[in-house]
Amino acid sequence: MATRRSMWILFGILLISGWVLGSAIQAGAETWNYKFYTWVIKGETIEVGDVEGHSMWFLQRGAFLVYENGEVATSTVVVSGDFIKGAGPLTQYTTNTFGDGSKIIIKSEGWAGVPATGAPTAGGWKSEIIKGTGRFEGIKGTASAKAKYLPVEKGEAGPKGYGEGTLTFTLPSK
Repeated sequence: MATRRSMWILFGILLISGWVLGSAIQAGAETWNYKFYTWVIKGETIEVGDVEGHSMWFLQRGAFLVYENGEVATSTVVVSGDFIKGAGPLTQYTTNTFGDGSKIIIKSEGWAGVPATGAPTAGGWKSEIIKGTGRFEGIKGTASAKAKYLPVEKGEAGPKGYGEGTLTFTLPSK
């Protein structure tokens, strides 16, 4: 009897501990929503030549982000894509730099399509915050964003875009 009672007490303690710790972790999570404007700084497409329409794309984009909490940041995005007939896997690294010099670095992997005419499309993205500096040192979390693109104008390296996104993250205790 004592063993069975001890097991129930241990189970109860674990259950309560899990609830308390789980609540503390969720309470520490932050969500920052933002809007952005982005443009291509430079880009290059290189034909692979193994099959028709196979090319590698390399882009550098700039962006300006405005968060709902009043924070602002500039962003540099480095993108590489492996496309066949305008669609394929894409990897990008985004570095958001805030006014105090602190940074949040995000890695995104997914799929994109760039039709001969029309706006680029994206699907199946996974974005993870991989590093922070300054006040974001030790950051962990995810990111998501949706963009709409404008037609490319004469002299532009690629389409301008605008959209909105969300960062969900935790920071270590100080």
